[in-house]
Amino acid sequence: MSALTGHDEAWHEWRAAISGGRMHHGWLLTGAAGMGKAAFALSAAAELVRETGVPQPPVEHHPDILLLTRLPATSDDEKKREDGKPFATKRSITVDQVRGMQRRLTTRPTLGSRRAIIFDSADDLEKSAVNALLKSLEEPPEGTIFLLVSHRPGGLLPTVRSRCRMLRFQPLATADVERIAARERPEASSEVRASAIAAAHGSPGAALRFIDNDLAAIRRELLGIIEQGDPDFARRGALASAIGARPDRERLLASVELARAICSERVALASRPVQVRLVEAHAKLTRIGAEIPYANFDAGLAVVEIGGLLAAAAASKDGT
Repeated sequence: MSALTGHDEAWHEWRAAISGGRMHHGWLLTGAAGMGKAAFALSAAAELVRETGVPQPPVEHHPDILLLTRLPATSDDEKKREDGKPFATKRSITVDQVRGMQRRLTTRPTLGSRRAIIFDSADDLEKSAVNALLKSLEEPPEGTIFLLVSHRPGGLLPTVRSRCRMLRFQPLATADVERIAARERPEASSEVRASAIAAAHGSPGAALRFIDNDLAAIRRELLGIIEQGDPDFARRGALASAIGARPDRERLLASVELARAICSERVALASRPVQVRLVEAHAKLTRIGAEIPYANFDAGLAVVEIGGLLAAAAASKDGT
């Protein structure tokens, strides 16, 4: 997303901390994926390191802003990144990356008195990298502020969470998501954008993934399964056709997120037995979604499992 929208409360809290003179050294930016937390972190870091009268380079080239994220998986992927093409990444942020960051911290900031270290996301840190980071959080160098983006803060070590101040990101208003979708994907039809916004539940990133992955047909098949069941497996076959014979991880993950969103939006209106099944399906879809970016998987079996979970959660004709 090229420009930030919303999150006024988060900005108020951040700017109050900057102006207050007692800046906490660790910040945990939490909320669902696609809310703009990483974009916020970069803009917030630019405000943090800015010095009056000192020219500031772009954020991506700023010597006092360090972004740690998953690196390209291979040398070929490194070249793709340099060429601006889609590329695969490693499974995690490595301990070597964290140690490289720590070597940088032995020097003073370049242009001012502060330095920002961004992890996008902290959820991707390998175990040894988390332990290395913890040492920096326990004894932060003067003027160094850590911003840890996290979609699943419950999965982080309690010792990491306890050393950070929580900054929560709530879903955006529908009008805000509409403006972002129209600005970022003007070529999409109004029908596709409307479906994306309905499925995104306040997450502009989710809405853009919906559009990019052409999920309208997938959503239609998922809704058919959850509303009418699938006793003869016909709808699961239609779902497989909509997702495609050889979907990449991004498309499959977007389909899982869409299925989870459908489960979430139906819980409040369902009967108690159906609610229990929807919650169970949501939990299992969450597990599948966590595995897709990293694990070896059979796309065909994953599609069958997604459809099967929604079929099992569907209400019978008498509503039970």
